[in-house]
Amino acid sequence: MKPIKHTSPVKPLIIVLTAIFTFILPCANSETLAITNATIYTVTEQGVITNGTVIIEEGTITAILSSDESKEIKTDKTIDAKGKILTPGLIGSMNQLGLVEVESVSRTSDAADEKADITFDASLAFNPKSTVIPYSRKGGITRNIVTPYGGEGIFKGHAFVVDLSGRFDSVIVNNSAVVVDLGAKSKGSRAFDLQALVNKLEDAEEKLAKAKLDAKNLTADAKEKKAKKDDEPKRAEKVINDLLAGKKTLLVYADRATDLLVLINLKKRFNLKLILVGAADAELVSKQLASENVPVILNALHNLPSSFDSLHVSLSSAANLTAAGVKVILSVADTHNIDQLRYSAGNAVANGLSKADALAAITANVADSFSLNAGRIATGYAADLVLWSADPFELSTKVEKLWIGGQEVSTTSRHDALRDRYTSESTMPRAYTK
Repeated sequence: MKPIKHTSPVKPLIIVLTAIFTFILPCANSETLAITNATIYTVTEQGVITNGTVIIEEGTITAILSSDESKEIKTDKTIDAKGKILTPGLIGSMNQLGLVEVESVSRTSDAADEKADITFDASLAFNPKSTVIPYSRKGGITRNIVTPYGGEGIFKGHAFVVDLSGRFDSVIVNNSAVVVDLGAKSKGSRAFDLQALVNKLEDAEEKLAKAKLDAKNLTADAKEKKAKKDDEPKRAEKVINDLLAGKKTLLVYADRATDLLVLINLKKRFNLKLILVGAADAELVSKQLASENVPVILNALHNLPSSFDSLHVSLSSAANLTAAGVKVILSVADTHNIDQLRYSAGNAVANGLSKADALAAITANVADSFSLNAGRIATGYAADLVLWSADPFELSTKVEKLWIGGQEVSTTSRHDALRDRYTSESTMPRAYTK
């Protein structure tokens, strides 16, 4: 007689629960959200929409409606903005967020290495759980362009793009731009570094042209033999080839007008995607920058020369460059003060930049320059949004709610926890930590 097979009651239960969650989870992810009665700063041709509604589904903005249109829309969840300002999430840049925790503690810094070169991919060390990230969200920052400062050569590695959700999949794009540092040197000549960059581009271009010519003249059999014989390009060569093909952006720190002109000419000669950082003398070559569509990243608060390369910087640089047709990106390079980006934009407004252009300089202009589907409140764009208590450029204004990819994210940081710990009533001694 065969033994009786007993069926465990746990197994059917697991099957049922699995079926339930398989059905529920997709529904939860596709939950629609409506933010109603908002003053929407779209950073598009639509401008500002009063008492508007933004519909979000699966992390994307699916509709922007007037107050009359929104009455007929049914969503899973509704948040009443009560007339407050809703903007795209702000985008930080040119800092080491997630790579540096405490600047004075070397073991918490992963942004540089003596051996780092053009292939350096610092995104491998990005820490989405850095305590600086929640603090940065307090300033309405939802995405960030992280830049390493590499090794001793001019090539510092690759910039990469992250969101500030704190998730382990926060790196959105890695190896997006090649970071180069040019200009004045404490030892040697700036010409040597400029020449090194030119030589790299020239050599790669000549090698690609030769390979193309050889391939054209070879028979099918010879091509097959050659393909087996020839080595693949080295990693560094592939990076330069990607620059020449327009697959990567050249992100260059430079200030003096003569250096900027050399770089503009290189852009034209090799058809490069070029973004200038710092660019203290940019006003002197604003016509050339505008003509070649070269974006400029600057700090609106830099108004004093830090070297003989930056004698022409001023508080009105952002306004003057924008008026000349240059795409301006505002940045706060201090990793631990990225939350102050909106204050930098506010100071630019105080010195002649319009509010619309200032908001674009920390949202849409960054997104456009780095090819991100963000920075605007428009259909099809990522639902990175910030609801402000008042004018975001005012010092007293706070972030009331913040969404990254349609998901609401907390702005509570370690600073808040410390404040609560030391301001709460307790029978324990003030220095007691448990």
